[in-house]
Amino acid sequence: MEPARAWGGVTGVRVAPGRAALAVAADPHDLYAASYGRLVQVLTLVAGSRAEAEDVVQEAFVRLIPRWSKISTYDDPEAWVRAVAFRILSNRFRRARHAMAVSRRTERGAPSTEVSGERVDIVRALAALPIGQRQVVVLHHLLDLPVAEISAALGVPAGTVKSRLARARIALVPLLREENHEDV
Repeated sequence: MEPARAWGGVTGVRVAPGRAALAVAADPHDLYAASYGRLVQVLTLVAGSRAEAEDVVQEAFVRLIPRWSKISTYDDPEAWVRAVAFRILSNRFRRARHAMAVSRRTERGAPSTEVSGERVDIVRALAALPIGQRQVVVLHHLLDLPVAEISAALGVPAGTVKSRLARARIALVPLLREENHEDV
């Protein structure tokens, strides 16, 4: 449910100095109202589906509520919710990949996938990346988070973040290249 419909207004939200986009909330309702939309946008790019993104963000907030007394003391509770949402999404993708692998082993002749000759937009290009690469691209290039913050948010070493970024950039080049198909 969109935060504006859940609560009449946002109260008790303070903006952390130097990080205007990150709100420090007095209670989980305020954090939800202040960050739900932003988190859904980010997770939509990673998940490739707004419905999936809404689901994982809501689940992350559900997990926040019993831990609020501790998480509310963090400098950036939204980062905790984002990290939990990314983990939930990663687990879902892993389970789906496993289910598909099992299905392929039990079926004969898995359907082939054809790549269309049309231009590929950003969402489709991101969907072609593995989840780990997708996460770091979205966090780094769309949220402008530095490598150190991404490392902390995802719980992986900074070198892993850099490696995933480099591999993602290499993979995205052919997907995002605009080619001229003019007759000469």
